[in-house]
Amino acid sequence: MSEPSAPSNAHEFTVSELAGALKRTVEENYGHVRVRGELGRVVIARSGHVYMDMKDDRAVISSIIWKGVAAKLRFAPEEGLEVIAEGRLSTYPGRSQYQLIIESMEPAGAGALMALLEERRKKFQAEGLFDEDRKKPLPFLPQTIGVITSPTGAVIRDILHRLRERFPRHVLLWPVLVQGDKAAEQVSAAIDGFNALDEGGSVPRPDLLIVARGGGSIEDLWAFNEDNVVRAAARSTIPLISAIGHETDWTLLDYVADRRAPTPTGAAEMAVPVRTELLATLQSHEARLASAITQLGTRKQTELRAAARGLPRPEDLLGTLAQRFDYAGERLMRALDVGVSTRTERLTSLAGRLRPQSLDLDLQRRREKLTSLTGRAKVSFQRGLTERARHVDSAGKLLRSLSHEGVLARGFALVHRRDGSIARTGRVLEPGEPVNLHFADTSRQARIEDGQKKPPRRSKKSPQPKGSPDQGSLF
Repeated sequence: MSEPSAPSNAHEFTVSELAGALKRTVEENYGHVRVRGELGRVVIARSGHVYMDMKDDRAVISSIIWKGVAAKLRFAPEEGLEVIAEGRLSTYPGRSQYQLIIESMEPAGAGALMALLEERRKKFQAEGLFDEDRKKPLPFLPQTIGVITSPTGAVIRDILHRLRERFPRHVLLWPVLVQGDKAAEQVSAAIDGFNALDEGGSVPRPDLLIVARGGGSIEDLWAFNEDNVVRAAARSTIPLISAIGHETDWTLLDYVADRRAPTPTGAAEMAVPVRTELLATLQSHEARLASAITQLGTRKQTELRAAARGLPRPEDLLGTLAQRFDYAGERLMRALDVGVSTRTERLTSLAGRLRPQSLDLDLQRRREKLTSLTGRAKVSFQRGLTERARHVDSAGKLLRSLSHEGVLARGFALVHRRDGSIARTGRVLEPGEPVNLHFADTSRQARIEDGQKKPPRRSKKSPQPKGSPDQGSLF
């Protein structure tokens, strides 16, 4: 049987007392520490607190970022990112573990930021946010341009100055921070705010957006690499130009934007055309159009003249028909006379073979019938002749009214220029230009006077008769 152990004079702790003593010892000796390491497991709780591990190749420290501190971080903690964290050590008695309570954290140098930037770029590219088929075309001449930038920097002045030089437009400025903890939140809210404006509302909805900022380090431009900014630009229904930093500066917003400008001034140049160049182009097109119309008119006039040469003259058409009508009338009258003579001779021959009394009666009846037939034949012939003459006269009038000579006979005139072309409008005639006026009966020379001059006063005279008394009939 073993002997009982000797009594000890060491202080006896309860578990809670020992855990509390350890907590005080750790917090007093490590009240402020600065730790460099790689982020391992990262968990964001529903409460907003962030739980994660900081590690190197030989050890792991459990870490926690409270909700208020996590909201102020410039970047979202991601697994594999090397960071430098400042805070204090404490213990969690419920699990008998110590942990680092982080009060501030930043990536461990530009290399870490570039690694994080590349990681995000690959993620957004895999989601299709950078695809070219998603990008919207910029409007040729926007009526309203929305600018998202700082209201106090040189960027907004450069943009407004360049717009005034090229083509002045209505500009709406949404002032935001372009650097710091709240910059990303304000920029994304501005993009969504412009898109939420109603068409035809009191505040005009922009046709184009420009997100701009001056140059700076990767840390200064980091707000434009944040997830909320990239996704706000991706869901924007208004075309967006990204103008962040200088030409060598690239952010994730540049990849998702519909167009990337190397500088804010370059964004203004992309937004609107040069007004003077546009006017020169329009004038060139106007001159080409006028030349094409003139050439078309000349070609059609030549074709019309060629076609007119192939048409017979109205006098020739009417002359042939009138001659045929006259010949037919003469033949008809001769045939009628021959027919009457032939029947008269036949009646005379028959009368010699009849008795005198019956012959006289029969001859009288036949003579009366012949006289009646002759009268009816003459009336019918005259009626037919009159009807045919009316048809020929109507056709002649229609033919003359459709010809250019008929138009001239109604009081119009053709105006020929020196090169023989017809002046169809008064705008093509220059003051002092000589012209040739063709009337129905003759031609006269004239010269064009300035249309702005007042016409000379005419003395009041008795009205002249419209027609000349010696003017003959057209037929």
